[in-house]
Amino acid sequence: MTKSFPEGTSLLDVYQAFADDIRLPYPVVSAKVNNVSQGLKFRLYQNRDVEFMDARGGNGHRVYVRSLCFVLYKATQDIFPGSKLFIEHTISRGYYCNFKKKGGEPLTENDVERISKRMQEIVNLDMPFRRNEATTEEAVRIFAERGFTDKVKLLETSGQIYTDYYTLGETADYYYGPLVPSAGYLKVWGLEPYHDGMLLRVPDWDNPSVLAEKVDMPKTYEMFAEKTRWDIIMRLSNAGDVNKAVLKGHGSELIQVSEALQEKKIVQIAEEIDRRFHQEKNPVRLVLITGPSSSGKTTFCKRLSIQLLACGLRPLSFSTDDYFVNRIDTPKLPNGDYDFDNIEAVDYNLLEEHLTRLMKGERVEMPEYNFSTGKREWNGKKLKMTNDSVLIIEGIHALNPQLTKNIDDTLKFRIYISALTSISLDDHNWIPVRDNRLLRRIIRDYNKGAFTAQQTIAQWANVCQAEDKWIFPYQEMADVMFNSALNIEFAVLRTHAELILGTVPKNCPEYAEAHRLLKFIRYFIPVSDKEIPPTSIMREFVGGSSFKY
Repeated sequence: MTKSFPEGTSLLDVYQAFADDIRLPYPVVSAKVNNVSQGLKFRLYQNRDVEFMDARGGNGHRVYVRSLCFVLYKATQDIFPGSKLFIEHTISRGYYCNFKKKGGEPLTENDVERISKRMQEIVNLDMPFRRNEATTEEAVRIFAERGFTDKVKLLETSGQIYTDYYTLGETADYYYGPLVPSAGYLKVWGLEPYHDGMLLRVPDWDNPSVLAEKVDMPKTYEMFAEKTRWDIIMRLSNAGDVNKAVLKGHGSELIQVSEALQEKKIVQIAEEIDRRFHQEKNPVRLVLITGPSSSGKTTFCKRLSIQLLACGLRPLSFSTDDYFVNRIDTPKLPNGDYDFDNIEAVDYNLLEEHLTRLMKGERVEMPEYNFSTGKREWNGKKLKMTNDSVLIIEGIHALNPQLTKNIDDTLKFRIYISALTSISLDDHNWIPVRDNRLLRRIIRDYNKGAFTAQQTIAQWANVCQAEDKWIFPYQEMADVMFNSALNIEFAVLRTHAELILGTVPKNCPEYAEAHRLLKFIRYFIPVSDKEIPPTSIMREFVGGSSFKY
């Protein structure tokens, strides 16, 4: 449908003119203009294709949450002037917020109630978000006066001539994407104490009229806490810190320390497996490794195997992929495509039978799945465990109880691996974990000639849905979690991703995501990957690994 408007008409005015014709089930919060996300106050001066969005998933959800974070920040400043708010990461289907009072006093339940009450007052007042354009030099001065060293370092190293920042009342803040027009748009949210900080609860991804259901994730919280301890060791917490270190010539050192910390963790995991392998009662014989797409499972498995060898064990490893059912028997999605992520796509009964026989000391012929023909083959590959052997199974369903339901849990050691983004843009602009993995996948797919960047982005929503259904529900069952992200990773990925993302055509829906990824990765000063060791998990994605995959 097409309508004409005067030059300078806002998207909000355009939407109101189309309101009777646009049938979205939830209130509109933003729009895509020529496949680029924009706020509803954005003004049109030329012909444009406009797609309005509510808060379901993707860009609309990010606009909603970003705006909500600004309301939270203003509330903390109104109640506790001079305090510090750190919006660190997603957890329990909300956002973990670390909060430091000016005087150093601990955060109490009453404090959280007061902040929440002030947030609701701001929403009830329907305070407008105002976008301001300034030279970057002026923006740096504004944030320096307010003590925002994180934003100062980010903007000083961004290379931008002009910078947009936002105000809510007298409170100023910086966000790398658009906000809703005013606080009154933010009807669904919650704030509650969480460990030693707060949990900002947000709308459900698919049904923004209700809060996302809270899920207890103590092990994941501890992994993030470990990430914070690593950040302290490396004196890095945001993009500005990384950029300043790179400009001082410390890029190589950052890579070396990041790799050393990861190797130290892998050694600790191997030593724990070795300890449990040699315990008198119910020794561990089966190591199960899982994680979402592009988390680095394959390289981690190989590096763990090396450390187990160093402990005197003999690891025997294989993937659950070899136990795929024949393609003709693979379950299908509602649209008719094959559902390769479904647990029923794996012949888990045969897999469990083979595991049981192997642990009894029998020699077993293992299948090999031919992805070209879509059929399982028997090529004479045989395995047999010895007294010093431990089995390592890697795959997206490795922690699913269905896979090994008849094997005693005391014989298993479960590992969950993911790239938990260890760097934020600044204290209020986190980088979603999935963005880290998406960039890795785009680079790997493109370099291997498997998919274009546009194709990888187009597939990503289905990948995420499968992870939500088949991987994440079991991550808290892990005995140990491993973070495969490096502090300097985005600086290295930029050297690869920038050109690849630039191949996505502007006239396709995937351009919106490519544009967003490009925008945030350009905050990082690029670092060459030449210092990345050949055994690094990063090599699985940027190429040059010494491992055979």
